[in-house]
Amino acid sequence: MNKKKVLFICTHNSASSQMAEGFLRSIYPDKYEVASAGTIASKVNSYAIKAMEEIGIDISNHRSKSIEEFKGEIFDYVITVCDHANETCPFFPGKVHIHHNFEDPAQVVGSDEEKMDAFRRVRDEITKWIEENFVKESEKNVELRVEKEGLS
Repeated sequence: MNKKKVLFICTHNSASSQMAEGFLRSIYPDKYEVASAGTIASKVNSYAIKAMEEIGIDISNHRSKSIEEFKGEIFDYVITVCDHANETCPFFPGKVHIHHNFEDPAQVVGSDEEKMDAFRRVRDEITKWIEENFVKESEKNVELRVEKEGLS
């Protein structure tokens, strides 16, 4: 079975795109080849690492990558997760471009707890969005395979 290639893009590849990459990779390692990048690479935010760790997903070995690293690659899904990336992202050849704007939790100013709350909230929104979109996609593929193979 060929894995579908997914690229999540945000501005700095430090928070939302990293959490999305980590979550999708953890629930469907056999169905999707997942990467993330930023229009301007920086570093993975420590709050993002902590927020994902709380749900049992380790992204501590992730690194922030520039979209330049992926030029020339073809993706099945290119997903921008912030408005700025959607507006400034260069064209990536592929089948589907999806945009869903999530709040940038790295922009929240406040105490450590307020920042963690923002990262948890965005993590949960990303998790829900991925479950609603990619779980349905995977189930649809299974249903199609079952019908084609006459397994129903």
